[in-house]
Amino acid sequence: MRDMVPYMEYYENSPSTLAASLHSLGMRVAKLRLSRNLTQAHVARESGASISSVKRLEAGENTSLETLLRVLSVLGLEGRLLECLPDPDIRPVERIRHGDRERRRAREQSTTTAKATDWAWGEEDDA
Repeated sequence: MRDMVPYMEYYENSPSTLAASLHSLGMRVAKLRLSRNLTQAHVARESGASISSVKRLEAGENTSLETLLRVLSVLGLEGRLLECLPDPDIRPVERIRHGDRERRRAREQSTTTAKATDWAWGEEDDA
């Protein structure tokens, strides 16, 4: 019979948590580096990052976006990161909605609902 994973342990290791995502990303970078038979020292030297930064990245610890991009560049994967984000220029419905003008800033969404009419219960005139 399969062992049941306690709820909190499952939640902490869930890909939806930031720590789990960082750990998963680090593991993938490490496996890709090893599949190319590269040492952490070589990747650090080629990327211009420190060895400790590469180790932190692979361990899923806090590191800079610049370090990630530099390491991905050494691994030949720098373009792949941008591929996972949709192209913001391809939004035909939004362009039509805004009269073929490109959006320049975001607007807070209104949380209040507009009244349908000014009339309310109990406000009838008894004239």
